[in-house]
Amino acid sequence: MRALSEWLPHDWRQRLYIIIFEADTREGRLFDIALLIAIVLSVFTVVVSSVPAVQSTMPLPMAILEWFFTLLFTAEYIARLISAHRPMRYALSFYGLIDLLAILPTYLAILVPELHGLIDVRLLRLMRAFRILKLTAYVNEAGVLSIALYNARRKILVFLGFISIIVVIFGTLMHIIEGPEHGFTSIPVGIYWAIVTLTTTGYGDVVPVTGLGKAITGFVMLLGYSVIAIPTGIMGAEIHSAMRRTTVTTRTCPQCQTEGHDPDARFCKHCGSELGPYQTDSTPPPEPS
Repeated sequence: MRALSEWLPHDWRQRLYIIIFEADTREGRLFDIALLIAIVLSVFTVVVSSVPAVQSTMPLPMAILEWFFTLLFTAEYIARLISAHRPMRYALSFYGLIDLLAILPTYLAILVPELHGLIDVRLLRLMRAFRILKLTAYVNEAGVLSIALYNARRKILVFLGFISIIVVIFGTLMHIIEGPEHGFTSIPVGIYWAIVTLTTTGYGDVVPVTGLGKAITGFVMLLGYSVIAIPTGIMGAEIHSAMRRTTVTTRTCPQCQTEGHDPDARFCKHCGSELGPYQTDSTPPPEPS
């Protein structure tokens, strides 16, 4: 795999890497926006081609579009492998596996036509939309939100644990009070009712009949409105704290693919590898050799 990437000169590989994996330059943003448009059009093609009327009247145009996007994403995948300093690291990463799964079904369907249905996996590529949006105008806001979620993880886990205890207790009570004759056939069914009631969803497929059961239901509903404010307060405090932190960038480590390094960072905060030069729109172009 490394031999595949060594046929390009280092400076061209580095330039290609910055364009593909980062977005603080004009070329990088244009590449990410073009990629997002291609992903959306590809998904739209998959959705439209699933309509029986389209399948029967326009099979050839749909097949041409499918192969066009498959070849386009294949070229992009190869470009990522060539420009990455550690191609296998990218190939085995989360986005690398999604990129591979997005193009494999079309090729495998040649040998096994039944696998053509797996092309819907291409929908997973829409997950890049979150990354692309983060890499453009919303980089700071996304960075603040990510930091806030990370810092609040223990508080959120404690909150979820508390909620889990509540739904188990009330689900068990409703199973005892209402019983199977009123639809509460088991404790898991009671827990399901407690979750639906506590979140104020209220499907109405399982409802209490007895007076005591209705009283508990009213209490759980009121409790649900009060607990909704807890995660809001946790995230609000963490976001306020995270807003004081340093600016997040799209700078990506060429070794481990970790994003969000500080503009003046020299080494990766995750693996310790030396970072390349940080390039933005204001960075002057390199002197010709």
